[in-house]
Amino acid sequence: MTQVIHNLRDTRAERTFKPKTARALKLGLWFSSLAGLAEGSIIILLALAAGAAYHLFAYDQVGVIINYARVGALVALAYVIPQAMQGQYAAREIAGKRFPAARIFLLWNAAFFALLAIAFLAKASGVYSRGAVLLFYGLGLAGVMSFRALLANAIANGFAQGRLIARRVLLVGTESEVSAFRKRYSPQTHGLEVAGVSLLPRAKPACDKERGRFESALERAVDHARKLQADDVFLLLPWSETDAITEAADAFLATPAAINLGPARVLERYRELHVWRIGGAAGLTLARPPLSALEQAAKRALDLVCATIGLIVLSPVLAAIALAIKLESKGPVLFRQRRAGFNQETFRILKFRTMACAEDGNTVRQALANDPRFTRLGRLLRRSNLDELPQLWNVIQGQMSIVGPRPHALIHDHEFEQRIARYAWRHNVKPGITGWAQVQGHRGPTETDAKIRARVEHDIYYIDNWSIWFDIQIMALTLFTARAFRNAH
Repeated sequence: MTQVIHNLRDTRAERTFKPKTARALKLGLWFSSLAGLAEGSIIILLALAAGAAYHLFAYDQVGVIINYARVGALVALAYVIPQAMQGQYAAREIAGKRFPAARIFLLWNAAFFALLAIAFLAKASGVYSRGAVLLFYGLGLAGVMSFRALLANAIANGFAQGRLIARRVLLVGTESEVSAFRKRYSPQTHGLEVAGVSLLPRAKPACDKERGRFESALERAVDHARKLQADDVFLLLPWSETDAITEAADAFLATPAAINLGPARVLERYRELHVWRIGGAAGLTLARPPLSALEQAAKRALDLVCATIGLIVLSPVLAAIALAIKLESKGPVLFRQRRAGFNQETFRILKFRTMACAEDGNTVRQALANDPRFTRLGRLLRRSNLDELPQLWNVIQGQMSIVGPRPHALIHDHEFEQRIARYAWRHNVKPGITGWAQVQGHRGPTETDAKIRARVEHDIYYIDNWSIWFDIQIMALTLFTARAFRNAH
């Protein structure tokens, strides 16, 4: 009787599911080909439009259409082929990652460099109008950026609504692990169609009898994967059960499906995971420096240019404010306070003095809206953000950046680090005069965990999504949006 019950359970362990949406469309290899062809066609059409528009404006005639088509075709080939070879047109690649603006920009410039090289070698550079080529460069870059953004949004919406799928998957593991995976991650909303489930009795059999049941269940799971023609197999087993994982992975190597080890909760907080190998050893890189050496150099160059120009242009304003502070009240013109910078190295931040006192010890009271410590001029300087201008010198010295997480007083840093998860991550880039949190209105006192958590979340978003264009956007918002001045006191 016991054996009969086991057989009944084993039979029910293999389950096949039909998609909830009968009209769900699978985006396979045909989609990748179509997406690459569509992007290449858009590039050629924009080349034709740019060439014709420029010549109509400059010469009152359309010009030689075939020349524009050749330029567009060369750039399209140089731009599309490298991405197609790397699988960048797969549906999950397009919809599953953050928008790859930097990669698109680099590839677009590389494609134009290839065009210029070919034109030089073929001695054909005189055939094409430089104005038309420059217009095509700008239109084309905007076109491919827009196409990729619209396509990613359409695919993501299709996945979320169950109208599109990218992969058919078989879930293999213990009943509790499979149930937790489906409940926690909702794979069907990310382009994964759960075509079937194969349950294993135990991840780590304790005796020969249970081991026999485990091996039999594994054989049936492999047969199930073949019948379903699954694209992926997800092994949902505890990572600590290395023997069971190895045995299951080896068994599924006999199928053409991709084998994936299920998620571990401990890894969820790390956004960029990479497998590394040194000889026979393998491991996971949990986090990398927020900015590469090249990105740090680019950000430093932008900081030096902006800070130098700012100090030169604003020198009359700086001198006038310094004189006004000196005339209004006794004390130094500049307020210096210890702050934690990059890698938690301490530096002294510079600000125009706005208070009658200068706190920099174990007790630092945050400024409030009607703080009696403010001088009359100081209140105006803080509301207009002019008190921050001396920090341009901190930028020149390399202690700060124009854009980055705003630094707090040391005593507050220590307190927030104990209360807020990932707070210390802010110190992996240089602090800024302005930041993403500030232009979104997260300024002023942080008397509650909710307020400091909102600020930290914006800072981490900035670090994880940094680009030169993001810095420029934040600089513009600092100057021209009312939110950047909200809670400024």
